[in-house]
Amino acid sequence: MGGIGVPICVQCGTASNPCRCKVVGPTVGFLAFAAAAIVEWPVGALVYCFKHGKGRRIMAHPATVVYPSGTNAIPI
Repeated sequence: MGGIGVPICVQCGTASNPCRCKVVGPTVGFLAFAAAAIVEWPVGALVYCFKHGKGRRIMAHPATVVYPSGTNAIPI
């Protein structure tokens, strides 16, 4: 019956490898983004109630720091 599959992310048009496509890096980046978001979004929402700017930075962290770092860590 329906199971949960691992998401596969593909980024084409990159100059970081001879194939001009990346699969492993974006997939790792997405999985790291999802793990960080599960933790940071509820915390950011709670902090947002008291300090709007800090809460926004916490909630934006997975998209602005974690995903790009994971995607660029592996060039294939």
